[in-house]
Amino acid sequence: MEKILADSQAVERMLARLAHEVIEKNPRLSDIALIGIIRRGASLADMLAAKISDFSGEKIQTGYLDITLYRDDLSKFSEFPSVNGSDIKFDVSGKTLILVDDVIFTGRTVRAAIDALFDLGRPKRIQLAALVDRGHRELPIKPDYVGKNIPTSLDEVIMVKVPEYDGELSVVLKSI
Repeated sequence: MEKILADSQAVERMLARLAHEVIEKNPRLSDIALIGIIRRGASLADMLAAKISDFSGEKIQTGYLDITLYRDDLSKFSEFPSVNGSDIKFDVSGKTLILVDDVIFTGRTVRAAIDALFDLGRPKRIQLAALVDRGHRELPIKPDYVGKNIPTSLDEVIMVKVPEYDGELSVVLKSI
């Protein structure tokens, strides 16, 4: 069973609000870069960077981070995990990096992403943007920017659909 919680127009509004918040909190946009967590976080980072550029007139650097080998639950998935590889073409040292992910849940993905980033350099600051916060944190991690808080039960899954992978832009709730 799937229930659409946000259609493409609602997701676009969430991204616009996130873009405005990033601009307000970061007066020197030239010092920031968006880092999308592969897969859907990468797509959302591109969309968010475009919105920030539209509103501010400044081009925002964007990179993509593969956290596969940093996960603490890697052995649960496969003995031979699929690694997509990160794509960050700039020095992260001294920059304010904004990690972008589709859904924040336990906080473990973000912890893995922070570990991966510190292997690339020493950022000045790391902020977190999540399109959806569904609660149930296991680690003391809180996003700086949230598109929408959607409380869920542990028997539910939030899926953010992006055109690149799903052919549409939406947020869907599924019961498992």
